[in-house]
Amino acid sequence: MITLGEATRELPVPPYAFGLIAFGVFAFLLYVVLRLDK
Repeated sequence: MITLGEATRELPVPPYAFGLIAFGVFAFLLYVVLRLDK
């Protein structure tokens, strides 16, 4: 079982880049949900 620390070390991008990508995906999904709600 791969732990979060090991997976982070194997990522080709730094941790803050992963955070920015996760934030971007979350913001995009939130935007889509708000658009479909109207």
